[in-house]
Amino acid sequence: MIEVSRITKACSRRHFLERCYTIREVMLFENDFVRLAGNFAVKEAVAKSLGTGFRGFGLQDIEVLRDEAGAPFVHLYGKARMLMNEKKISKFHVSITNLSEYVTAFVVAEMEDV
Repeated sequence: MIEVSRITKACSRRHFLERCYTIREVMLFENDFVRLAGNFAVKEAVAKSLGTGFRGFGLQDIEVLRDEAGAPFVHLYGKARMLMNEKKISKFHVSITNLSEYVTAFVVAEMEDV
């Protein structure tokens, strides 16, 4: 669960945006702090599902975008992608809930068929 006001305050520092979000995320959601908070919550949930938290890779290794219907989805890059492959995860299913002051994300890792 991420507090929207904390993300709003953090995003006032350009360094935070550049360190935590990909260029596409910033271009799409720069002034939408609820969506940025949702993206941060997803990144945290994905990192936990990979078993490392953010120790094993950077926040920009997880990109959270929206499809045509507005549903969130993730792309993994770099070390996060390597961990996804090692753990035999084929994709992540993502749900984001906005509770006005807080945003929560639920992530389910779908395993590859063996």
